[in-house]
Amino acid sequence: MATASKSSTKSKVAHEPSLRFYHSQALRQKTDAVLTALEAHPGKKNHGDAMADLVAELVDAGMDYYFLKPLKAADVGFVAEQSARLGMSGAVTLISSVCRKFITRMDHPQLLVVATHIRSLAVD
Repeated sequence: MATASKSSTKSKVAHEPSLRFYHSQALRQKTDAVLTALEAHPGKKNHGDAMADLVAELVDAGMDYYFLKPLKAADVGFVAEQSARLGMSGAVTLISSVCRKFITRMDHPQLLVVATHIRSLAVD
């Protein structure tokens, strides 16, 4: 019964609207490298740290894309933009710290779930 629930949830998610963000080619290459290493070499011990670093960079890129880029485009002014940048920096630091605590404690199957989710978000 639990399997049916999981697959129906997956199916529903696949049909939900989504908002994805553009990021640098360098971050895309790093994402692919971290995920590929995790999938190809399950015995290595540093996957949690690498995944936590990657998630922190993705969070930072997403916050920049969704919040700071539109502020700059709206020309809200230097002081407002810098205030927003400072606030987002604090939020990213907090989110990354919390994520790191959980991700670095995950075992390999749990990290693979995170990797699969990140891969599902990636679009070429």
